Amino acid sequence: MTDEELIVEFALTRLDNPGLELEEIAALVVRRMGADRMLEFASQNLATRGELRGAVFPSAVEHVLRVVLTVRGD
Repeated sequence: MTDEELIVEFALTRLDNPGLELEEIAALVVRRMGADRMLEFASQNLATRGELRGAVFPSAVEHVLRVVLTVRGD
């Protein structure tokens, strides 16, 4: 999944859940994507952080937030 596709998914989820915080929306995105995407996101996050191990779900959520905040900028 490209960063652009992830941003679209995040934006659509945010439209459906306007009252949630960014981290809560990222968690919903990860849950909706399924186990394979969750592992993909977690592995990308751990590689970015230079870590070999980590909890899958929180790492996947962190990856989604990192992508969203990077695209969002200041």
